[in-house]
Amino acid sequence: MATTTPTPLTDRSVLLGFCLAALAAIGFSAKAILVKLVYVEPVDAVTLLALRMLFATPFFLLVALRQIGRAGATPLRGKDWLSILIMGLLGYYLSSLFDFIGLQTISAGLERLILFLYPTMVVLLSALLLGKAVGAKEAFALVLSYAGIGVVFMHEAHIDSPQVLKGAGFVFASTLTYSAYLIGTGEAVARIGVARFTALAMLVACTATLLQFVLTHPPQSLFSLSARVCQLSAVMAIVSTVLPVFMLSASIRLIGSSRAALIGSIGPVATLFMAAGILDEAMTPPQIGGAALVMAGVLSLSRK
Repeated sequence: MATTTPTPLTDRSVLLGFCLAALAAIGFSAKAILVKLVYVEPVDAVTLLALRMLFATPFFLLVALRQIGRAGATPLRGKDWLSILIMGLLGYYLSSLFDFIGLQTISAGLERLILFLYPTMVVLLSALLLGKAVGAKEAFALVLSYAGIGVVFMHEAHIDSPQVLKGAGFVFASTLTYSAYLIGTGEAVARIGVARFTALAMLVACTATLLQFVLTHPPQSLFSLSARVCQLSAVMAIVSTVLPVFMLSASIRLIGSSRAALIGSIGPVATLFMAAGILDEAMTPPQIGGAALVMAGVLSLSRK
């Protein structure tokens, strides 16, 4: 039987898809580094998150208007708007808020490893809420992943501060809310479309974040922030929020969600190296070993 050789166009498309997925993973991973750099200044999590969303809002608003006005777009029903509201608050507002609070007291490397647990968290939530059975492969992945987190956590709790437990708890809550978001978005995304759903859900999160800031902080306090805080927040909004979201969507269209998800596993590794090079966070044997266990667990869960 004759074999079919992919055309150069197909090869280029696949290569582009892999590159976009890798860049998206690195962009998402850079968020923790940028947050830690900003926390050198006297700024709290709510203010920083508000700045990030303020810079990101125009981009998502432009995409949302373009998607809503697109010819042939399926009209949104009341149920769709409710899904967008709930999932935007859960997956982008609460998840981001918990993450930013957690990063005040834990390292960027530990934060990324905890966030990387979301596939295992989806398995657990599916078992608890939807009654789906946990097989031997899933159980093995859970044991590996959480053992790895335990190794890294015990190391950081020993050498850093008692606040590590609190910070890790907030980041774990961020992972939990994001996992619940992933479970709840399947039907809505299929009906509404990835780009439209993402843009509208992000606008919900932006609105909630800015509302929280206005209710808890004097609005004029934004003008007292240093130029460095504003610059890093703008970079975070573009490089670690807007661009990765749409690069990931484009990569999924080119190479599929399974391949894109597997390439995303470079995220924790990228964070560890960036944290070591930029933040001078030590790469100790317990951290490397724990990261290897977490990645082995998640990849064993993802591998077909």
